[in-house]
Amino acid sequence: MLGGQAVLAGVLGRCPACGQGPLFEGFLKVRPACQACGYDLASVETGDGAATFIMQIAGFLVGFSALAVEIAWRPPLWLHLVVWLPLVAGLALGLMRPGKGLMTALQMLRTRDPK
Repeated sequence: MLGGQAVLAGVLGRCPACGQGPLFEGFLKVRPACQACGYDLASVETGDGAATFIMQIAGFLVGFSALAVEIAWRPPLWLHLVVWLPLVAGLALGLMRPGKGLMTALQMLRTRDPK
């Protein structure tokens, strides 16, 4: 697959090599091999890169949003906790699979074509 197609396939949770087989066998566990094309997905190691980026993105968005709300309206502390804690958790969990798929696709492209 071409670079853009591989990245899109990774973000969608598909094998970046063929775009057909599922990339994950659990929430974040990458399959050892693609069921469709047999590509060795175990050789692609992303480490904690996706989690690091997702935590920074979610923390930035929610942190500055909470700060803006505090400056503008000064809601009580309990309201901040009720609104922002579930939002940061949902945002982090919602972005984790696409982020891990993106990092897997980028790593696969890098190992396939090291320029």
